[in-house]
Amino acid sequence: MSSEREVVEACPTELFIGGKWVAADGGETLAVEDPATGATLCDVADASPADGKAALDAAVAAQAEWAATPPRERGEILRRTYELMTERADDLALLMTLEMGKPVAESKGEIAYAAEFFRWFAEEAVRIEGGYQIAPNGSGRFLLMRQPVGPCLLITPWNFPAAMGARKIGPAVAAGCTMVIKPAAQTPLSMLKLAELMTEAGLPAGVLNVVTTNDAGGVMEPLIRDGRARKLSFTGSTSVGRKLIEQAADQVLRTSMELGGNAPLLVFEDADLDKAVDGAMLAKMRNGGEACTSANRIYVHSAVMEEFSSRLTERMTALKVGRGTEAGVDVGPLIDGKQRDKVADLVADAIAQGARPLTGGSVAEGNGYFFQPTVLADVPVTARLQKEEIFGPVAPLTAFETEDEAVRMANDTEFGLVSYLFTKDLSRALRVSERLEAGMIGLNQGIVSNPAAPFGGVKQSGLGREGGTVGIDEYLELKYVAVSL
Repeated sequence: MSSEREVVEACPTELFIGGKWVAADGGETLAVEDPATGATLCDVADASPADGKAALDAAVAAQAEWAATPPRERGEILRRTYELMTERADDLALLMTLEMGKPVAESKGEIAYAAEFFRWFAEEAVRIEGGYQIAPNGSGRFLLMRQPVGPCLLITPWNFPAAMGARKIGPAVAAGCTMVIKPAAQTPLSMLKLAELMTEAGLPAGVLNVVTTNDAGGVMEPLIRDGRARKLSFTGSTSVGRKLIEQAADQVLRTSMELGGNAPLLVFEDADLDKAVDGAMLAKMRNGGEACTSANRIYVHSAVMEEFSSRLTERMTALKVGRGTEAGVDVGPLIDGKQRDKVADLVADAIAQGARPLTGGSVAEGNGYFFQPTVLADVPVTARLQKEEIFGPVAPLTAFETEDEAVRMANDTEFGLVSYLFTKDLSRALRVSERLEAGMIGLNQGIVSNPAAPFGGVKQSGLGREGGTVGIDEYLELKYVAVSL
């Protein structure tokens, strides 16, 4: 593995437009911060609206030729990207840890996860199918073909700097779409490095364009309203997603929205508590709790609450908090001071309403944006963290008595991304899975994300699905040709 300085210095810091690395139009830059120390890692280009337009110009110019590229060739580029990411996983993981904060081991897990999207869609590129059908009256034939939707606008969050981009870029490349992608201002380095790797893998100029900016709305809204882009894919908060959907309506863009979550985790009285605690730790503490799939509300049957809470508290207390580059660290910093303060406010609100901290409960001492792994018992349903995403290492526990009560509390949210349940009763497992209002269910397991499975939610958690055999459909249009005999 290279040193911290070496991986940062080896990362591009300019905009990537039309296959070239270029400075921002006005020469502006933005600082990338190490959330574990508050120190600046480096400065990257801060794009202007003019830079955004140049990126869209490049994507539009490359679209026709890229769409005509043989599927096998597109797939081979994705496959080579997967191989390059796998070969360089150590340096890519270190770069991610420096800009985002998670432990290096977790960053390596994300690099492997991100790379799998490229391998998966490399195989999907050659499986884009059409259809042939005899007209019901026999007078003609129907031809069905699936074609790339066109230039795409992609907006990704800071919590999974590589995987969220890969989940969008993979199917877009496989389908034959060009792209303008805007990574989060807090974590642009992983995406800039990925663009460099994809160029090395053979991706033609103009197919992928990367704009980094502190002015997301100023740069992206004109592109959404431009009319030449035909697809918008966003991962982030529901509040921002609503605004983007409104903007996209002006030009009737295809949209994919992976928005907020408020995942419930249900532990029934017959659950295997070993599995339930392991699953709760994974569902809660993956990415330090900074995940839309994170278990935000943990409902436990009163008959097993004491044992479950004791085991969970023991596990949470044992977690080592520190800079993600240090050996043995389990939990890194939150992304910035604003997020740390939000977590602290949510915990303080719950405690003020009667919740009891079994461990943690406060900001960790020292530099950086750390918060102690926390377990809260007796959390009332009126606490703000029952309604708002915590996005931090806080596990709120609430007891229930009946299955109906558990399902009612689980569904009492505007969100519907993922739900988790633990039970050894097959009938209950199927019954509750059907009743939970979520796009994904973790049944006796604390993770649902897989490139081979469709990821997405219902209600205010979004539109469309990413990954799986249906993920490429978001980047394809269906054309019907009526043939006269």
